[in-house]
Amino acid sequence: MMQGSKIARRSLLGTAGIGMLAAPAVLSGRVQAQENKTLVINRVTPPDIHQFKVGGFKLLVIKDGARPSDKPGETFGTNQKPETVGTLLDQNFLPKDQFVNSFSPVLIDTGSDVILFDTGLGEAARAQGGGRLIEGLAAAGYMPDDISIVVITHMHGDHIGGLMENGKPSFTKARYIAGQTEYDFWTDGARAGTPAEGNQKAVLANVKPLAEKMTFLKDGGEVVSGITAMLAPGHTPGHLIFNVESQNKRLLVTADTANHYVLSLQRPEWEVRFDMDKAQAAATRKKVFDMVATDRIAFLGYHMPFPAVGYAEKQETGYRFVPKTYQFEI
Repeated sequence: MMQGSKIARRSLLGTAGIGMLAAPAVLSGRVQAQENKTLVINRVTPPDIHQFKVGGFKLLVIKDGARPSDKPGETFGTNQKPETVGTLLDQNFLPKDQFVNSFSPVLIDTGSDVILFDTGLGEAARAQGGGRLIEGLAAAGYMPDDISIVVITHMHGDHIGGLMENGKPSFTKARYIAGQTEYDFWTDGARAGTPAEGNQKAVLANVKPLAEKMTFLKDGGEVVSGITAMLAPGHTPGHLIFNVESQNKRLLVTADTANHYVLSLQRPEWEVRFDMDKAQAAATRKKVFDMVATDRIAFLGYHMPFPAVGYAEKQETGYRFVPKTYQFEI
């Protein structure tokens, strides 16, 4: 973990507070209308959220948390020398020996459905300032019961951690969508006794209890009109990304195809510790971001710098991340 001042760390991760804020008392829209419901927020600083539109769809990005770490070369560019990784970071005005990983679920309100893509770290991360998804939803006027569909891009813990709250489903009125290949892999008893066993336990606790309400998609499957799944394996066997189109506007939800805006995009061939099939993950990165760059598509990456939306410009060795500004405002 990063060594630094307590003030810097608390500012980055969010600080637990002594006051209690009842969200419906201060918010408008959906939350205020549900007068019989309360949502207690135990934080001094509200979570970061960002709202914009893609055509007729309303999007809400929530910063569920952030995690500082040291030794970037042990996570990114694991097939490179640590000095090589540090040099690339330094060239991009970043510390050579530290990095920050943030987590950004996104809600898409189509007008007919309220769709949540991934659920963040969940309650277990709150002591460290994470697990802020529910607060972020409330800050924009959404209660958990407003979510009609929860989409799971893949089943790593930082994407499924918020599915349950106190042992019960967080989104009681939602149906669920996940990849068939992904679900089959993580629920297979063959994971026992392997390095995947720890994550499998999280899947069995958080995902499997919801299976009866789950629709399983394959490549090309439709979430709702205008949102379709694309298989993008490597990070996990059934990792899905999603094409979002409305009123001739387009955005790609790329999930964990690339997990660092410099190290994974400028050097897509570099191996990443958490990619289960590293060669396939690298090939998928190149395929997906070649499309993003060539077609000039906006993308939302779960671990990109908040608000996690931008473009990819083709470079000789990979891609340069270009953060969004006002493209969706005019």
